[in-house]
Amino acid sequence: MNWNRPPAVAGTFYPGREETLRSEVEKLMADALDAVVGPGRGGGAPETPPGSPKALIVPHAGYVYSGPVAASGYSRVASMGGSVSRVILLGPAHRWHVRGLAATSAAAFETPLGLVTVDRGSVENALALDQVHLVDEAHEGEHSLEVHLPFLQVLLGDFQLVPLVVGEASPEEVAEVLEVLWGGEETLIVVSSDLSHFLSYAQASEMDSATARAVVALDPSRIGYDRACGGIPMAGLMLRAREEGLSVECVDLRNSGDTAGPRDRVVGYGSFVFR
Repeated sequence: MNWNRPPAVAGTFYPGREETLRSEVEKLMADALDAVVGPGRGGGAPETPPGSPKALIVPHAGYVYSGPVAASGYSRVASMGGSVSRVILLGPAHRWHVRGLAATSAAAFETPLGLVTVDRGSVENALALDQVHLVDEAHEGEHSLEVHLPFLQVLLGDFQLVPLVVGEASPEEVAEVLEVLWGGEETLIVVSSDLSHFLSYAQASEMDSATARAVVALDPSRIGYDRACGGIPMAGLMLRAREEGLSVECVDLRNSGDTAGPRDRVVGYGSFVFR
């Protein structure tokens, strides 16, 4: 039986009304693009350099906190609408214990902006691997994937989704899944992760800077759970990126003390582009 996974955090992590949500995403993207191309210069997407982005690491908190940092990462794929038809989206499990990676039987994921169709063929390919299991419960209330869908809907328009919640898995197991799903220019990979949690502003800035250096160096051995809640999918992507000869750029590194919160207990956010 076909069923659609309904939004779980619309109205909390991001606006629940279609018009408000679209306006919010467009404003976040306009601000991020202005930071790249300069204000008053048309607000268009920056020119995509040779070797269009293959993958992103972007944060998944409420938009008021991490939205500007996520938009910095998404600004690098703003010119790729129409060329990307499939998104592999991986994020950490927050609400359900998962062994390996959890796929879904849903036909589509719903947000206030509409439906995103699940690529059932790619899901079945992933399920052929021992570490991937069908666990709908892992997706029911999970925000780490959902918060990225409105950004992707606004930027890419029509695309198919391969949603995977990552639990107790090794980076090598994640890298193997990515190898199966890697595809070509039609496929964008998005890994969802925040960075340090609940440190002081100074402590978080120091730890997140070290994490960013590890990501840019493609050194997954330096990415622990205390440094990134999505450290396992991040590390898996880094392993696969090394195999593919990709390079990494850190395009934004801030924390909730920079965006919308106090500075005594912050959460870190970073956006990274792989090409």
